[in-house]
Amino acid sequence: MDVSSYKPKGRIEHKHLLNLLDYSAADIYEILHLSNSLKTAFHRGKKHELLKNKTLAMIFTKSSTRTRVSFEMGIKQLGGNSLFLSSNDIQLGRGETIHDTACVLSRYGIDGVMIRTFKQSDVEELAKYGSFSVINGLTDDFHPCQALADIFTLYETYGQLNGVKLAYFGDGNNMAHSLMLAGAKTGMNVCICAPKGFQPNPEITEAAQKFGNVTVTDNVEEAATDADALYTDVFFSMGQAKDPAKEKALMPYQVNAKVLGMAKKDAVFMHCLPAHRGEEVTEDVIDSTHSIIFQEAENRLHVQKAVMCLLMGKK
Repeated sequence: MDVSSYKPKGRIEHKHLLNLLDYSAADIYEILHLSNSLKTAFHRGKKHELLKNKTLAMIFTKSSTRTRVSFEMGIKQLGGNSLFLSSNDIQLGRGETIHDTACVLSRYGIDGVMIRTFKQSDVEELAKYGSFSVINGLTDDFHPCQALADIFTLYETYGQLNGVKLAYFGDGNNMAHSLMLAGAKTGMNVCICAPKGFQPNPEITEAAQKFGNVTVTDNVEEAATDADALYTDVFFSMGQAKDPAKEKALMPYQVNAKVLGMAKKDAVFMHCLPAHRGEEVTEDVIDSTHSIIFQEAENRLHVQKAVMCLLMGKK
């Protein structure tokens, strides 16, 4: 079954979005269909206050333009309220435990918490001890909201996901992990192209391969050939020092005109942003007609609204 033939049920059997390991294809399709409905309502100027009077707390130990604005505007458009909590504003930044923070927020009637942080264990601990829904806004291991927005963008582009080939180039990081899981579970062919020493976590790769077609290679031509979408991310994630040895190893995996020429003629270019032009991607690619990066960025808003509705909207 592909997303195009899926019949929405209006619910998923999850309280949290910590990663995509325990989400089924049907769960993902449910999110994509609701994302489409919410995007349509947004562009028609139609009110869709599905989370009226609900409150989302947003914990940031890693800053972000897209994550903050899309969640803050998203909950507002859904009729709810947001609380921005940076590590400088709350006691987590001064040594309070995740356990204690979760217990305190639970007593204040918070309905959901989006957390963007370093350790995946912090997200999982917050979900373990809090009474609210937890949404992973990014950790060093996973970036599920971005991956869901990415495959929603591909669904808009191709009208299906089954058989769509996504080739990812660069560091085998949290984006590579989440794209493998999202793509494999929805029938896509996902190829991660990275040099040895910078390939994705073998355990996460093995888990993704159990769900679908996932390959890992260090051969750029193999990855790009017949690709419907070329994807890349920054070589150095937030908090990582720039390492000349790593940069040297990754530069041959830059998405440029030569790599674009290896893919299908109508292939699209994707990037989760922010981009370092001239590093992981050249300007002639990111600014070309193949690029759908701003459609992709907008879709963070609609997909995250769908996630909030399905998790926080339960009675």
